[in-house]
Amino acid sequence: MCLKLAEFFAQASKEDIRRKHNQRRGSKAFMKSAELFRVGVGMAGLLLACSALTGCVGSPTYGTDKTAMEQLVDDVGSAVSIGTDPNKNKGTKYNPRPALVMPPETAKAELAVPQQSLAGKDNPEWLESPEEARERLVAEADANADNPRYRSPLLAGYGTNGTMTETQKWQAFRDARQLQKGAYLDQRRYLSDPPAEYRKADEAALTDLGEPESKKEKRRKKMAKAANQNRHWWMPFQ
Repeated sequence: MCLKLAEFFAQASKEDIRRKHNQRRGSKAFMKSAELFRVGVGMAGLLLACSALTGCVGSPTYGTDKTAMEQLVDDVGSAVSIGTDPNKNKGTKYNPRPALVMPPETAKAELAVPQQSLAGKDNPEWLESPEEARERLVAEADANADNPRYRSPLLAGYGTNGTMTETQKWQAFRDARQLQKGAYLDQRRYLSDPPAEYRKADEAALTDLGEPESKKEKRRKKMAKAANQNRHWWMPFQ
């Protein structure tokens, strides 16, 4: 019994050793395969970079003597080299600016006087806006508030204190009556009024009374009779 147990444990230990050895061999193989994969990826990237560089070097020049990559390298190099040469303008000579040349005193006396601008309120022909006219008249009325003889220009054509005289009242009444009776239908008083010929009615339309009612009634009866003749007793919904 003891021998059998010893043999069993010996076999188990051998199997364990063999399993561990196989695991080590598998891990080594996996590490080798991973290393080979990394090397392959690196070589593929290097090949792609070389092919891209070859394409840039062999790219067209578009009418110039340099390719796109060469021009890019030159531009970057010139941008980096800006301001790096302190002796670039060492031999440049800077002369002082000369003084201003002034005209002689005799020439100053002969200069023409500048013309006065006409675009100003001091010009008598300057157009006055309605707001400015209102302000001017209000200020003028306030200044002559105590003057009984002052009469505002706004009251021109009216009686004292802006009221209408009897003659003006009668004339306004006559004009209103004429407008009410249509006395001005044959003429245009304002630009907004239509032309006189457009206000007249057509003579043919005034004399044309249209179709008599008797003819209309006969036509309606005839149409109703014709509609009843087309109906049949076996078609009640016709």
